[in-house]
Amino acid sequence: MPIEFVCKIKFAEEDEKQKSKQDGDKESLIEESCAPPAKDLAGFANSCSLHGINHIFVSGRLGIRQTLWALAFLTSLALFLYQAAKCAISYLEHPHVTALNEEATPEMVFPAVTICNINRFRFSALTDADIYHLANLTGLPPKNRDGHKPTDLMYPAPDMQDIFNRTGHQLEEMLMSCNFSGQNCSAEDFSVVYTRYGKCYTFNGNKTTSKKTKQGGMGNGLEIMLDIQQDEYLPIWRETNETSLEAGIRVQIHSQDEPPYIHQLGFGVSPGFQTFVSCQEQRLTYLPQPWGNCRSTSREKFPGYDTYSISACRLLCETNEVMRVCNCRMVHMPGKKRVKQNENSDGELKPRTKEKETSTLLPKTSEIDNFLVLDIFFEALNYETIEQKKAYDVAGLLGDIGGQMGLFIGASILTVLEILDYIYELMKHRLQRLLRPQKEEKKNTQPTTTVATVGLEEMKAKEPNDTTRSHPEGAYANTILPNHHDFAC
Repeated sequence: MPIEFVCKIKFAEEDEKQKSKQDGDKESLIEESCAPPAKDLAGFANSCSLHGINHIFVSGRLGIRQTLWALAFLTSLALFLYQAAKCAISYLEHPHVTALNEEATPEMVFPAVTICNINRFRFSALTDADIYHLANLTGLPPKNRDGHKPTDLMYPAPDMQDIFNRTGHQLEEMLMSCNFSGQNCSAEDFSVVYTRYGKCYTFNGNKTTSKKTKQGGMGNGLEIMLDIQQDEYLPIWRETNETSLEAGIRVQIHSQDEPPYIHQLGFGVSPGFQTFVSCQEQRLTYLPQPWGNCRSTSREKFPGYDTYSISACRLLCETNEVMRVCNCRMVHMPGKKRVKQNENSDGELKPRTKEKETSTLLPKTSEIDNFLVLDIFFEALNYETIEQKKAYDVAGLLGDIGGQMGLFIGASILTVLEILDYIYELMKHRLQRLLRPQKEEKKNTQPTTTVATVGLEEMKAKEPNDTTRSHPEGAYANTILPNHHDFAC
């Protein structure tokens, strides 16, 4: 019957600690060999392309030489930062310059020409109802000597646009002759437009069918002869805000994209003379914000106008103010509100009585004083461009900063990348050391016991040709025990 001996072997606690320590040291060596070593400041200074710091950050004690180099480097750095700040401030001010140039062209679009008779209403075309409604504009008494009787005051509501259209000077009657670049023209080449002077006329106002000229000088533009019809001028009965003591026409030369603003931008032409007007085209280009007050795109259109212009902006502002005060508009203002009718100072229409028995009439004029000749032409087939340009852009800013950087500290953009890379590696190394989990000091403090089973038959001497019997997992050969401890049972 075989006999088995069960032996319990207890390893010493020091052996277990030694084994854990060896395993921990091995793992630590592996981690440290994989992690890149952190660069020291002296090593970085020697390898960096920034001038001067390799003389400052050296291994060993700081001496006079290193101190002088540090002062020189800090002085250069301060000068660089000062110049870079000045460049940045100059860029943030968004300065601009104006470039003036003159360019020639084989042909040019002729501008729009608006003409207005200074007299708004023809006296012969006014009725007593018109005079009644235009009381504040004309200051005229009724044509009927007896004045406005109460029975005559049942006038219909006025249509101001109809009054201006019907009583204004008609171009068919004023235009004596018309010639453009050697070809005859007529009143059909003009379009009706309303201004502060009433019914006016614009030549070449349609930008889709605008006329062009291929030669400069007199006789190669617009030449017209007009009869201003002074005998139809209103008599000056009393002075009003709209009373005119002049005779002649008002002219404005403008582009097809802008409406006439003739009462401020026009010029006067007197009868009895031939007036020559030499023109030169100017093309203005403005910068958008923040270099100027213009927008790069016109997101909102002015009502009644396709493109933006200063004249359209002024007319729109005037229209909005008049509509805000009286909820109406004047005849020359854009919009769909009813046209303003003239009222007396107390806001009610009242009959006017004669203020004087006699009116002061303009003196009779001779035939020559009614006519004028206007000749408008290009001085030459060239135009002037006035363009705003950026005086300081991003490329100029970077160039100035780069030049100051190279002059004072001998650095470039790659030097900045080197410094950032060193800071990144330094922070990464510090964070890895702080966030690395602490290794366990003791994996297991309890003693380890190993059980070995030895059979009696195995203790007998084996024959030379016998082989060692295989052992189950966890068992050892009969001559060797765990941890190489020899014993006898």
